[in-house]
Amino acid sequence: MTDQLTTTEPLSFDGTLLHPGDPGWDDARRAWQLRADQHPAAIVRAGSVRDVITTVRRAAELGLRVAPQATGHNAGPLGPLDGTALLRTGDLRDVTIDPQRRIARVGAGALWGDVTVAAAEHGLAALAGSSRDVGVVGYTLGGGVSWLGRAHGPAAGQVTAAEIVTADGELLRVDDEHHPDLFWAIRGGGGSFGVVTALEFRLFPITEVQAGALFWPIERAAEVLHAWREWADEVPDTVTSVGRLLRFPPLPEIPEPVRGRSLVAIELASLEGPVATELLLRRLRALGPEMDTVHSQSPVDLADLHMDPPTPVPGIGDGTGLAAFPVESLDALLATVGPDSTLPPLLSVEIRQLGGALARPVGAVSGLDAAVVVFAVTIAPDDGAAAAATTTLDALASALAPWAAESTYLNFVERAGTRTFPAATLRRLRSVKTTYDPADRIRANHPVAPFGPAGS
Repeated sequence: MTDQLTTTEPLSFDGTLLHPGDPGWDDARRAWQLRADQHPAAIVRAGSVRDVITTVRRAAELGLRVAPQATGHNAGPLGPLDGTALLRTGDLRDVTIDPQRRIARVGAGALWGDVTVAAAEHGLAALAGSSRDVGVVGYTLGGGVSWLGRAHGPAAGQVTAAEIVTADGELLRVDDEHHPDLFWAIRGGGGSFGVVTALEFRLFPITEVQAGALFWPIERAAEVLHAWREWADEVPDTVTSVGRLLRFPPLPEIPEPVRGRSLVAIELASLEGPVATELLLRRLRALGPEMDTVHSQSPVDLADLHMDPPTPVPGIGDGTGLAAFPVESLDALLATVGPDSTLPPLLSVEIRQLGGALARPVGAVSGLDAAVVVFAVTIAPDDGAAAAATTTLDALASALAPWAAESTYLNFVERAGTRTFPAATLRRLRSVKTTYDPADRIRANHPVAPFGPAGS
């Protein structure tokens, strides 16, 4: 179509260009995270890589920044997007699987559900996110912690190449041999360095996993989570697990067995066989779970394990990495958000097990040398609920501060201002940013500023 990003020279787009007040504007500016109230200067729904290049170049001419966004799961830290063109890449959802090389190539808007199904047709699995509708690119740029992570490391570590439109509108192919500094930065450093239009990454010959969850009444949280803490410290790297407090709202879309209930859960995925996994679970099952859903399944089905909401929600949450996870840290968490807490309750508080291959250095991946990462979240449909949730989130962060790691996992940081990179990593990231985007044209939810006038 032909439209204008300015009032003078017309532009041709394969997708759609929208200005405030145009039909479809409110739908186009809406992120998956519904509490993010985005008001950009213009929106381009890219229909091609050419649209991405055109948007970046024209925005620079007009003095606008560009914020790439596929789904907007972690859009909160972006703010209202004043002086920014919102570049929606969600229509660039192409997925190609090369079964001989065990490589996936995906477009900027591909979702994990697109990839896992396509890969499974060839007996392969990806280091996917916990939800089908999470964007592959954003998740991977932030590091990517999957249910297979302790065995195979972060998703960013499996990236073999990327195609990126830089701030000057040039399309680059980056890998270990071409622009290696930029290749290092995008693997865990976030989206500040350009607009990623394609990713290529390794897949694994996995057709079956043992996975599921064990549930108990939340009143048993201390007993169960302390037992899980000891158990998780001893299991092999082929097992990844999460200890979790859940307070389900009484909504009809929630399954009846858990609807309106408060529970403590242990979720896990194991690459051990059925017999070995059964042996590993004996200690936890000896605690008499009320429900036990662990069974053999396809890696595709791991998208259901964490019970993430299937539709956009007005959530508020945040994460904290813990350098160590002693008994005292778990006691502090339970005192703050456990069954006896008087603070406003949260929908979910999870303690995600790290370690294993997740601790190996990969690109700019941050925070994964911690023992665990804690992520707490709730639904906040209005400002009052958001304020109440913030009170609890702040209290939890304060309670865990004595064990906090130097940085935390980027994809679990949902509030602006959180320290996301170690000092040495941040300096190197800023150097890359200065090389490829010295004017700070590309805007990311977890920004890295260049050195010089555009940065601090």
